[in-house]
Amino acid sequence: MRDLPSSAPDVPIESRFGQLISCCVDELRPHPGYARNRITVSASKLSQLAESGDLVFREPLAITRDRTILDGYARWELARQQGRRTLLCLEYDLPEAEALHWLLLRHRRSDGLNDFCRILLAIELEPWLKEQARYNQHLGGQLKGSSNLTEAHRLDVRSKIAAAAGVSTGNLSKARHLATDAHPLVKEALRSGEVNIHRASVWLRNPEKQLDQLRFHQSRRGITRKIDSLLQAHHRAAHNQELEPQRVLDALYAMAPERKSAVLVAVIEVPGELLLISAALRRSLISQGELKL
Repeated sequence: MRDLPSSAPDVPIESRFGQLISCCVDELRPHPGYARNRITVSASKLSQLAESGDLVFREPLAITRDRTILDGYARWELARQQGRRTLLCLEYDLPEAEALHWLLLRHRRSDGLNDFCRILLAIELEPWLKEQARYNQHLGGQLKGSSNLTEAHRLDVRSKIAAAAGVSTGNLSKARHLATDAHPLVKEALRSGEVNIHRASVWLRNPEKQLDQLRFHQSRRGITRKIDSLLQAHHRAAHNQELEPQRVLDALYAMAPERKSAVLVAVIEVPGELLLISAALRRSLISQGELKL
């Protein structure tokens, strides 16, 4: 990286003067690190944005003079899908490294990039931070003709990368290990936010079982989401007399013994007191007359 600032910016980008312009969608581009690290916008995020209609495009994107997107990557992707020709943008005059700093700062929001993605991007700053550390080391008289950094400066570089990503140095180390050694499907789950850094790093202790752990995790998440949707449906239909607990229990009691033995009963850890039955069991109870409509 060239023409870089001497330190990370600490002045909010909103306090800088940006030029409001209308920019062609085809001229805009994500930061190159997005492509290198395979960071994309999820279909669910795009669908959520699309539900807001034209309102989502009223807020300008933040871009650099070379048309790199600082904030608004998802809106840009949606605009491309919809065939929009132009987008309102605030253009800032920022060098490459500072632009990447701003991108990371703006994506620490709850709806921004997750920790793993921010770390992947923050690592892109490492060559520049090392160069800066060497310069500072030289000023301190510690270089002595060597290009190797002292341990203190290496730790300082690591701390600055972690600070840029907004994570601990421990999570930075774990993410580096995962980026190198995790199974591609686990890395994809990390980028999407389906799995967090700590969980994936635990899986990496037994590399050959990573996929088994991932599949079990995905299965459990799917069951949890289904239960959540059932609970929401229950709250929306709180007065549904057909599934009153006593009526369901009476229906189960009335079942023939051989049919009762085929019913799977399991305990699940969810909040609240609830009794769930499968759609197949409900149909069976109704067809046999145990559950009256």
